[in-house]
Amino acid sequence: MAGSSSILITGASKGIGAAVALRLAQSGYDIWLNYRSDHEAAGQVARQIEDLGRKCIVLPFDVADEEAMTGALVPLLAAETPYGLVHNAGIARDSLLAMMRREDWELVLNVHLTGFFLVSKLLIKPMISARRGRIVAIASTSGETGQAGQFNYSAAKGGMIAGAKSLAREVAKRNILVNVVSPGLIETEMIEKLPLDKMLAAVPLGRVGKPSEVAAAVNFLMSDEASYITGQVISVNGGLYI
Repeated sequence: MAGSSSILITGASKGIGAAVALRLAQSGYDIWLNYRSDHEAAGQVARQIEDLGRKCIVLPFDVADEEAMTGALVPLLAAETPYGLVHNAGIARDSLLAMMRREDWELVLNVHLTGFFLVSKLLIKPMISARRGRIVAIASTSGETGQAGQFNYSAAKGGMIAGAKSLAREVAKRNILVNVVSPGLIETEMIEKLPLDKMLAAVPLGRVGKPSEVAAAVNFLMSDEASYITGQVISVNGGLYI
């Protein structure tokens, strides 16, 4: 890892984001840890990262708030260009389209898709100048297949997949690789209220995944072993979507 070894992870105070932060710290990366509001959880993750001997900068801002994001990141970017970005920040407001409120459509699109646009645009210019970088978008099986009751979430995740592929084409000649990790049913707060007993029948491996299994895929994409992989979707879903 020549040059900067920092990676910005959005939505990293819990769940998949926290697992990704810890896995990358284990691989020797310093972490820029973004989260929106759970200061206690973010602090716990930051301490674990520091216990691993890595630096952790805690960055509380909403990824859909361009002013807050810019205020937090521009001073850091003036001193350092991070090696990687993992856009994991997410939110769900599920309902059938016929009953979906416009504010729930806009909220989910803003966090997942507009957030991906804003943070990628902010980091891509210095990455281009440095002629190196890795970007990983955390999507979802819902963005690959569509899911009833998730019109907003599926649209946002599908947009992230398409956007990542487009960006991969734009920046490949600058040695910047852009990929997607697409989790299925993963053991996080987001699936706690789902009827898992019924849903697991559709998963060939017959179980939910672990955040650490998603983090392993992200860690691979950040490694030298993934140096010829860009514009791809790596699905971590137990066979739910094949």
